[in-house]
Amino acid sequence: MAGSTIGNKFTITTWGESHGKALGVVVDGCPAGLPLCEEDIQIFLDRRKPGFSQFSTPRKESDTVEILSGIFEGKTTGTPISMMVRNTSQRSGDYGDIATYYRPGHADYTFDQKYGFRDYRGGGRSSGRETIGRVAAGAIASKILKELGITITTYVSSIGDVHIDKNNFDADYILKNDLNIPDPAAYTRASSLLEDCMAGNDSIGSSVECIVHGMPAGIGEPVFDKLDACLAKAIMSIGAVKAVEIGEGTEVSESRGSYNNDEFTMKDGKVSKSTNHAGGILGGMSDGSDIVLKAHFKPTPSIASTQNTVNKSGEDIEVSIRGRHDPIIGPRAVVVVESMTALTILDLLFENMSSRIDKIVEFYND
Repeated sequence: MAGSTIGNKFTITTWGESHGKALGVVVDGCPAGLPLCEEDIQIFLDRRKPGFSQFSTPRKESDTVEILSGIFEGKTTGTPISMMVRNTSQRSGDYGDIATYYRPGHADYTFDQKYGFRDYRGGGRSSGRETIGRVAAGAIASKILKELGITITTYVSSIGDVHIDKNNFDADYILKNDLNIPDPAAYTRASSLLEDCMAGNDSIGSSVECIVHGMPAGIGEPVFDKLDACLAKAIMSIGAVKAVEIGEGTEVSESRGSYNNDEFTMKDGKVSKSTNHAGGILGGMSDGSDIVLKAHFKPTPSIASTQNTVNKSGEDIEVSIRGRHDPIIGPRAVVVVESMTALTILDLLFENMSSRIDKIVEFYND
């Protein structure tokens, strides 16, 4: 299988399946000397693990990470960092009949068409558990970014037709509720909506917003490796993401240039912008303001309601999906979006270090 690696200077390769023995990631390109331990990684993994919310799958996994290489005496060595999380709560029997038919909204049919064979236990590589490797690697990228003064705030911005009110935004509330919503009033409405969905054996869509603070200007490439293009690819590679917006996103198609253009101004002796409709990116490069992106997740396709599909014998059948599934994807995907954003930005930051001869000379003459 190709396509399990992303990045040029800071690369990650994820491996493993939902119902295999373990999942993990190999991170290459991490500088030597970064203090790093398993607890640094575990904090991130705990934000996505299942079984600890009324709105997530009841499959309970500790998702305990093991660092297998690349660390010595509590610091990175500059060599590849391999990390692993063992699966401990598989119930593969719940998925036995899936081998004979194609679940609506899943990758069953496309896997069969591509490979002529698939791991039907929980979706194999297309399972949401594949994101364990992304999050473990994202924890490292985020730690490096923090050393550079770059931080990321990520949260659920909508569930169904319930949207947060930015006037009620409370960053501290994000990690205090099981939906990762920054608006207490929106949380109450969204919880009620989710309870109705679950009672009806249904699921619902959601969106996740991510804001990057402290970005320097000039990060990203002006043609194919635009910062927004790389971010869009990274976020769209997350299962169930169907759209990505940068800045004001789709609203710009209804806007006018006199409004949409971010006018420049001087602030505290530096070039700044009076607005941020562009979401912190101009010409594919960061402009020094906050980067703002939003990912839209489809409803969880595994639902207990009766659906129509086709089996491998070419017969029309009805199915009701068994197993343990999330009624919504967004809340547990918050840290995945954050991780993919951190990985993308760090990779382009490393690329940028060789973009100017004066900076290279300055570094080596320091």
